[in-house]
Amino acid sequence: MSAKFIVGYDGSEASRRALDFAVGRVKLQGGTVVLVHVLEWSPYSFLSPSELEERHKRRTEELERAEKALIAPVLDKVRAAGVEAESKIRYGHIAETICKIAEEMKAVQIVIGRNGHTRLGSRIFGSVAGHLAQAAPVPCTIVP
Repeated sequence: MSAKFIVGYDGSEASRRALDFAVGRVKLQGGTVVLVHVLEWSPYSFLSPSELEERHKRRTEELERAEKALIAPVLDKVRAAGVEAESKIRYGHIAETICKIAEEMKAVQIVIGRNGHTRLGSRIFGSVAGHLAQAAPVPCTIVP
């Protein structure tokens, strides 16, 4: 089984830098890049059954759009560079979901980009990088 390198990817410049770093690591030591895209979704417990059904339909459509428009072209590019790649797209809290996927896939490393939010903004809203640095089940590299 090849080593799995989880890359948190959202299409931002920071996530592209993280992907470049992970691709470089995989080229040096072998393994597979796993692009992980997490859509945040807050659960509503007060919706009617018909509203829940409509919400589920929208959720499925969003997952399909993310796969087709955001992830598939990047997977093709990574594979064209001679690197094995796959993807996971899920709903949930970003850092917690990345940790869960890393555990499920028995990843050897998580790689994410840092967006450069202000110190105050990170304190108020939290930081995915900060959360992963504290909670990741495997080594986490935060690419500046």
